[in-house]
Amino acid sequence: MKIKNLIHWTVIVPIIAAAFYLFGFLNNTLFTNIIGAILLFSSVMAAVHHAEVVAHKVGEPYGTVILAICITILEVGLIISFMLSGGEGALTYARDTVFAAVMIILNGILGICIWVGSRKYKEQFFIANSATTYLVSLVAILVLTLILPNYTSTEHGPFYSEAQLVFVALACLTIYGTFLMFQNVRHRNYFVTEDHDQTAHEADPPSILKTLVSLFLLIICLAVVIFMAKGLSPVIEEFVESIGAPHELVGVIIAFVVLLPEGLAAIRAARNNQIQSSINLGLGSALASVGLTIPAISVVCLIYDIPFVLGLDMKSIILLALSVFIVMMSLSRGKTNHLYGTVLLVNLAAYIFTVIVP
Repeated sequence: MKIKNLIHWTVIVPIIAAAFYLFGFLNNTLFTNIIGAILLFSSVMAAVHHAEVVAHKVGEPYGTVILAICITILEVGLIISFMLSGGEGALTYARDTVFAAVMIILNGILGICIWVGSRKYKEQFFIANSATTYLVSLVAILVLTLILPNYTSTEHGPFYSEAQLVFVALACLTIYGTFLMFQNVRHRNYFVTEDHDQTAHEADPPSILKTLVSLFLLIICLAVVIFMAKGLSPVIEEFVESIGAPHELVGVIIAFVVLLPEGLAAIRAARNNQIQSSINLGLGSALASVGLTIPAISVVCLIYDIPFVLGLDMKSIILLALSVFIVMMSLSRGKTNHLYGTVLLVNLAAYIFTVIVP
């Protein structure tokens, strides 16, 4: 690796952001909060770059799996840190963030990718079996984690008992683990198109040294984003309170920050006529977000005896069902058009609007 590559902004920004946080410069003054926010988003952009370098080296579909797991690490870190702090909304923070992430991915990321790609290429083609596989796994996990808790009788309310929580965590891990084997071993051809392979080989894969450096910097970026977002959370909560919005909006904002790297990578793939990669990134991230986050949160809550709510209210269940149904219909034929993207973006707007104005 050349020395000049080490002074690239994607190397310098996360180091500056880490120092900014570790030396205590992030506080409640307006100026430092603005600087912190700029460093936060810059670190997110740097994470996109380093994740794409690693993904390019390992190839598809392993690259999209790495990106999805990175996003899950971000999400789990933020949720656990907020829940352990015991602040307002600690009971529902896991549910609100996971639900917000799923809604943003299904309606926002996929909607923008389909709309942008279809406006540029009219129609984009992908392997329908891949979308079906993602959605079968995702729907099962969503029902088990976000809907079924409302209808169990061992615990009153939208809670799981300890035994139920262990079972659901194991069920999520079983589904996700089986999906990974399906995706990367038995039916890898469902998730990789010939056009994508040709495009991917236009540029030579990075060297092993560059890949290892990017992996190290990716870890730094992920840690920086978690801690910077946690440090800025009081500012976000004050903003939400100042506009009179419910506390659930905090989960939406944090989910947006966490999903920004994945979203930008997916949109870039759609613009390059690689809609299969966009679907792999979007649906893979949604599946990992629920299938890995809920078990991780369950373990922490069982260890520290922290109660938390999983079941959604009826309004959220309706919006979730609508989103899943529209995505299923949009991806059922193996090709996209801009109408599908428009409908999904309207669904996202309806979700965010009903969060702000319940």
